[in-house]
Amino acid sequence: MTTTETISWREEVFAVLKAAGVKHVVYVPDAGHSTAIRLAEADPDIKAVVLTTEEEGIGYLAGAWLGGERGALLMQSSGVGNCINTLALPAVARFPLLMVVTMRGDWAEFNNWQNPMGQATEAALKLMGVMTWRADKPEDVGPLLRGAATMAFDGDGSCALLLGQRLIGEKEWVK
Repeated sequence: MTTTETISWREEVFAVLKAAGVKHVVYVPDAGHSTAIRLAEADPDIKAVVLTTEEEGIGYLAGAWLGGERGALLMQSSGVGNCINTLALPAVARFPLLMVVTMRGDWAEFNNWQNPMGQATEAALKLMGVMTWRADKPEDVGPLLRGAATMAFDGDGSCALLLGQRLIGEKEWVK
């Protein structure tokens, strides 16, 4: 993977969200989402909100939808575990939920604490009624995220795009 490809797909995440009419980007800080977060924070048309925990984002996005605006939740796979109970809200209240999840506990993971939730992320989301797609190649990110946004916002679905570690790149332990 070249640097150009890495930058390209990272910028494309933000471009797709913007094109889908997303006005709220809520997130827990994550290096894998840093480009989309930086671009959201710099965009005067988007409200970028730092969360203390991922499940707060689901309630925030419910409120945004009730106010007539679209939003997306950016998080790491470890945060999916924090959201399991709260994922009942979009299922019962029937509002769209779009999530972009950077994977840990996936290919080449150095931190064994990330493995249990990383391995369970997709299954846990599906058990809670969330439709999921996985991107492991840069060219898959845009089309998969556009499709997920369409199914979320036009079909009132709960949707998640999982960004695999092969896409993000192997992490290095820095002491």
